[in-house]
Amino acid sequence: MAKKILIVDDSALMRRVLCDIIDGDERFQVVDRATNGVEAFDLLSRNQYDAVVMDVNMPRMNGLQLLEELRKYKISARVMMASTDTKEGAQTTMDALELGALDFIHKPNTAIECRMDTFKKQLLDTLEVVANSGLPVFESRKKLQQSVETTAKMVDIARKFSAKITPGTKVVAIASSTGGPKALQSVVPRLPAELDAPVLIVQHMPKGFTASLAERLNSLSPLEVREAAEGDEVKAGTVYIAMGGMHMNVVVSAAGKQVIHYTDEPAREGVKPCANYMYESLADSRYDQVICVVMTGMGADGTAGIRNLKSRKKVHVITQDQATSIVYGMPKSAVNAGISDQIVPLDHIAQEIILNAGVK
Repeated sequence: MAKKILIVDDSALMRRVLCDIIDGDERFQVVDRATNGVEAFDLLSRNQYDAVVMDVNMPRMNGLQLLEELRKYKISARVMMASTDTKEGAQTTMDALELGALDFIHKPNTAIECRMDTFKKQLLDTLEVVANSGLPVFESRKKLQQSVETTAKMVDIARKFSAKITPGTKVVAIASSTGGPKALQSVVPRLPAELDAPVLIVQHMPKGFTASLAERLNSLSPLEVREAAEGDEVKAGTVYIAMGGMHMNVVVSAAGKQVIHYTDEPAREGVKPCANYMYESLADSRYDQVICVVMTGMGADGTAGIRNLKSRKKVHVITQDQATSIVYGMPKSAVNAGISDQIVPLDHIAQEIILNAGVK
């Protein structure tokens, strides 16, 4: 049965173009259209859709305001943003993802460009992932406050039982994709400044967006979060996010330090950056243990890299569970491959990282 799609766009021409593309694929059917957020909110409060394709700039109620209203009234919807605003580095995109949008594509400025094969493929591929995703879950302020208290308890526990934590230098390496930007906000801000390991993150995003993601997480976190730059020395207590459009590796410099090194190989697993490169590069690092975390995302990125890494290093693998994954693809692949040591819900990932990495 075709997935039911709602189109929300104030341009009649753009609605027509998007409908033609989506209805031309047997997997989908546009069943409703809205010209602004007010109309869309009314439809979403009365009907269920498999996915919503939504513009940002609209009269009466824009896309971000609609996401805020859906959150306020606890109306879950699988939303993908398709807007001229969702361009490289746009703050609007990060705001939309934080408010509950699952993914985004940049919509060209003209209908002619929208009818090109490149945009049509990107739209349909992204729509398939979103339509088959889990519904977003909104975290309450009370739960966020409880998580801060939990982090403090985990730090105390890690200190108390430090003798039981595997000795040696450690690094945390996280892989995430669809649903990842929001999920990372449930993990990174819960890691303490005293964490005794650096954190490496490969989040599948285009060039430019990873800098915005790093800035957003840095504003929320006790750890320093940055988009990793070529040659950065990897230090405990810092989070390094892979730059979009390049593959991030960790190598040993001539001075004997662990540093970031980017390579420009073709996409692997259909993505660039690819977490497999990060994991495989750690096989030649000087870390005694790698704590791998595989979170929500489509596909199997991370599995091959961790399998190769396990043949060379002591590795502990934490995978996000199905119930809290927007897309249970990457974690499922790791579990099915038999390389997962722990399967935990999203809000338990940070504490497991703390207990395995230890604190200073």
